[in-house]
Amino acid sequence: MTSRSPKILILYASYGDGHYQASKAVEASLRSIGVTDITLLDLMAEAHPLINGLTKFVYMQSFKTIPGLYGWVYNATKQMPQEAPLLEVINSFGISKLQQTLRQAQPNLIIHTFPQLAMPRLLKRTGQSLPLANIITDFDLHGRWIHSGVDRYYVATDDLKAEMISRGIAEDRIRVSGIPVKPEFNHQHPAGEERLIGPLQDLFPDNRTGKTTVLLMAGAYGSMQGVREVIERFMALERYRVIAVCGRNRELHRALHEQLPPHPDVHLLEYVEQVAALMRKCDCIVTKPGGITLSEALACRLPVFVYRPVPGQELNNARYLAQKGVACIARTPAELTEEIDALFRDPHRLTELRQKIDHLRRPEAAEVIADDILEQWFAPKRAELVLS
Repeated sequence: MTSRSPKILILYASYGDGHYQASKAVEASLRSIGVTDITLLDLMAEAHPLINGLTKFVYMQSFKTIPGLYGWVYNATKQMPQEAPLLEVINSFGISKLQQTLRQAQPNLIIHTFPQLAMPRLLKRTGQSLPLANIITDFDLHGRWIHSGVDRYYVATDDLKAEMISRGIAEDRIRVSGIPVKPEFNHQHPAGEERLIGPLQDLFPDNRTGKTTVLLMAGAYGSMQGVREVIERFMALERYRVIAVCGRNRELHRALHEQLPPHPDVHLLEYVEQVAALMRKCDCIVTKPGGITLSEALACRLPVFVYRPVPGQELNNARYLAQKGVACIARTPAELTEEIDALFRDPHRLTELRQKIDHLRRPEAAEVIADDILEQWFAPKRAELVLS
């Protein structure tokens, strides 16, 4: 079967975890339908490790210390055309590494899950012809994703498709797929059959108290700022349970343990493997609005509350979902807890919100993309893969 499999190269970047997760989701879906020859490449990390480390540091610091500046730059360059000098410079990084990878992997198709579009430049220079696909991993469109050399775009929503058409992209080159998430977010389990393991297994006993469970993705915020007060406000309300996931931020986990008194309705966790299962057990989520995390939450039918979103693609993501009625943006711990309490005190509003989520969610995005790729470029091989 390997000899029949198309060869696919997926280019991503490690600015945050989302682009890698999208790449792995698409890889898993491709492998599930018989495509076995897949190469993942973190282009900047492999081609320019020092520059990559520096830019990642600047990127993360700009989020934490000068988010307004980052947001201004992001929005000021949203309409930037592909021939803009800045994009010409950005898209020149990694050319040599790409050329080496093409010789070694000899792919039949290139997929981008990050807008580092060095490949069109390389193909133009060498005269090669390879199909290129972009998977846009936000609910917002930036000019960096758009290039005349890209053959197919996979986007989150019909609104994003309409925006791309307005910017000159032919409609038949755009597929509304959703943002790809890992396979476990698309698995359906009969009520009561999904089991949590490890430190999660005691969080949801059979004799549930009937309290509303808030999933707080605390580790995504990188610091204590506001997180402790959010938890304290829920403790005071007495109608809620809070599960705060600190991820790999051990300093935050330790600080919360030290500064919060023990409470039966507050659970502080470090890194969690069963994120999808945990989401499905909770009633709402408080999170940063990265495209992947938002798509995971929608896949699990969770009302989304966004706390202090950073200007740029994350704030624009949050605003889009708020406009669609499935997310709420809060700037302070008081505003956040008040918004959550107001929602869960209004059953009619909650029902309407969940209906809107069902209209917007696309948990099968990775499968849609994988199927479409084979249909678009490898239809004869697809038949062979199915038969084998």
